[in-house]
Amino acid sequence: MRAVNETNVICQKSSMASKQPASSQNGSLNVVIEGSQSGRNFQGSNPSSWTKLVMDMYPPGTSIRSCTCSYCNVEQPPRAKHCHDCDKCVLQFDHHCLWLGSCVGQDNHCKFWWYICEETALCLWTGILYIMYLKANISRAWWKDAIMILLLIALSIVIIFLLLLLLFHSYLVLTNQTTYELVRRRRIPYLRRIPERVYPFSKGICRNLYNFCCVRSSIYSLEPLPSSQELEEKARPYTCLDILACRCC
Repeated sequence: MRAVNETNVICQKSSMASKQPASSQNGSLNVVIEGSQSGRNFQGSNPSSWTKLVMDMYPPGTSIRSCTCSYCNVEQPPRAKHCHDCDKCVLQFDHHCLWLGSCVGQDNHCKFWWYICEETALCLWTGILYIMYLKANISRAWWKDAIMILLLIALSIVIIFLLLLLLFHSYLVLTNQTTYELVRRRRIPYLRRIPERVYPFSKGICRNLYNFCCVRSSIYSLEPLPSSQELEEKARPYTCLDILACRCC
């Protein structure tokens, strides 16, 4: 299997003349599976071993055990998606950012969140400087500072957009979701029958934050689909005892 250089990419598109499964090439892929197989390192060296690895991540008895990418010709683990702009399959695909010119996925979602946070802070500080300047020159005619006023109005619109984007991605982090999973939930086979308010990959707010901010490794961390018992537990309504026991955390 081809050695992977970027941690959020699991395969690249093969040429049309010689299209081979990504797991059939030389090299190896180190994978850590959470849950019942936590801490297990897997060396993929042939197509059947990679296929078995992916199928083991789906609960037994489920009708959809694997998904093969028609472009990369490789079995996709849960939460992976092929990006047509980057021409790659991305782990925990969130979206393709036109401003950055790359995909946001498992490896760089945390960096993307901090990028939005820093941009928001910078715009807020710039807006404060604009307001301080206008207050210091409040005795002047307003039309002399017309350009400054127009810039402040435009900056206010940008700040509102950035704040909403920051709040949206913060919600995704706390619930361990991606933009693609939230928007296309009814089109994703393994999420189609799960209720709207159930977050199948969430491990609690504290654990989600820890995994998002602190857990970084050169070894892939693939999340298996939860079993039906786990989904029933997540769908159970909260009670006062659950709140006191910090069930959400």
